[in-house]
Amino acid sequence: MKEGRNKEKVTKLKEEVRQMVLKEELLRDKLELVDALQQLGVAYHFKEEIKSVLKRIHVPMIQMSFSTVVDLHVTSLLFRHLRLHGFNVSEDIFKSYIDNKGNFRIELSSDIQGMLSLYEASYLAKEGEEILEKARQFTTKYLKSYIENSNCTCHNSREKEHVSHALELPLHWRMERLQTRWFIDEYKVEKKMRPALLELAVLDFNIIQTSFKKELKDLSSWWTDLRLYEKLPFIRDRLVENHLWSVAFTFEPKHASLRKVQTKAICLIALFDDIYDIYGSLDELEAFTNAIEQWDLSAMGKLPEYMQICFMVLFNTLNDSAYDILRQKGLNIIPYLRRAWTDLCKAWLAEARWYHGGYSPTLQEYLENAWVSIASIIVFSNAYCMDGDVTTKDLEQFSSGYPEIARLSSMTFRLYDDLGTSKAEIERGDVEKSIQCYMREKKVTESVARQDIRGMILKYWKLMNSENVGVEDIQISESSSSSIKDGNSQPGTQNRQQSQ
Repeated sequence: MKEGRNKEKVTKLKEEVRQMVLKEELLRDKLELVDALQQLGVAYHFKEEIKSVLKRIHVPMIQMSFSTVVDLHVTSLLFRHLRLHGFNVSEDIFKSYIDNKGNFRIELSSDIQGMLSLYEASYLAKEGEEILEKARQFTTKYLKSYIENSNCTCHNSREKEHVSHALELPLHWRMERLQTRWFIDEYKVEKKMRPALLELAVLDFNIIQTSFKKELKDLSSWWTDLRLYEKLPFIRDRLVENHLWSVAFTFEPKHASLRKVQTKAICLIALFDDIYDIYGSLDELEAFTNAIEQWDLSAMGKLPEYMQICFMVLFNTLNDSAYDILRQKGLNIIPYLRRAWTDLCKAWLAEARWYHGGYSPTLQEYLENAWVSIASIIVFSNAYCMDGDVTTKDLEQFSSGYPEIARLSSMTFRLYDDLGTSKAEIERGDVEKSIQCYMREKKVTESVARQDIRGMILKYWKLMNSENVGVEDIQISESSSSSIKDGNSQPGTQNRQQSQ
């Protein structure tokens, strides 16, 4: 009963907020409203209205001199949201803030709101955009200085909290749902807080949280019914954490089915990863990878019992997901999901061969394989194949190779993961990661290697910002599928160190 009343209230509030978006006149207020909608997690209700507002701003803007927009905060908001929504806007919009030496004017550093907005905008830079790179360095330097000067009585405590939050991680890199939860509390005390918008954000957030709980209930039944822990005591039991990953990929209510599929996939990825990293002998891993590639139940006979269980779980889980799509749309997505899992297992097998053979890969060899072994291709393939608008033609195009955006995002994820877990994984028995490869090749310390890896992450983010990821304009990398290496070490026979 309460749920029904809340949904009715949301419908009423959505119309009220829709009118706000359409009727707002001042440029600053329009952009700040769009920004609030985004950070409060309700922008998905107003996609067409937001696009219409930005289009009306963009058309006259491209006909005038960029220098006529003089407010740093407004200019930065304008730039960030135009780029976020796919409009073509040049970094030249910031030229009027640069002195005759090519640097951002020092007096801008006292405008903390403007500096914060420029900082956030700089993270939408594309490869080769020097003005935005200077903006990132300039704002980071002075915002850090602002935080360090904690004794200054002129500093606003809430403003400092916003600066600290931004320096921890820019908006463009954050998980939307976590940012929404943080921003709801911040928005409550904003001077320009709009009560109807705040009420909508809170109700919508709680409704979505309720739907997440229902998804977890269903997933928990699936996970419990598998009873994997009875035969596989080493399994990582992290269902809630894995569901949170799926929420990070897409939180909108209409993607509930996709979140369930992604959560199941991530649970199986963790299981298979442990088998390849720790528990399987090389001979077993060779046979297991071959069984995955054949996708034939008769291939299970050559596998030990625990691998037969794992293969059967994967076989049934993928086929169940594919059946739903076949029934709804008449599309057979099994070949594309099979390809992703085969490629992933081959990448894991390559690392196992390196480990058992005592081979240390070059950084290039490692990265060519590691962007696949991080397993993002499974998540990407699930999302692509289950997209409501995907067609047979799209799937045929997809079969020729993974889109470039998949490789770039996977590489970014890999490097992040290496920064966080590489030492622990090597200690338990795993191949060297990017940090160790970099240290060995460049003959540098771990701290220098980590700093340079972070630089690589920033580079890949810029390349991702340059990519057009629309289904109809997808860029296929011909080398993507063929770049999965089998490793060049000789197979070994010893088991890896057992570790819980």
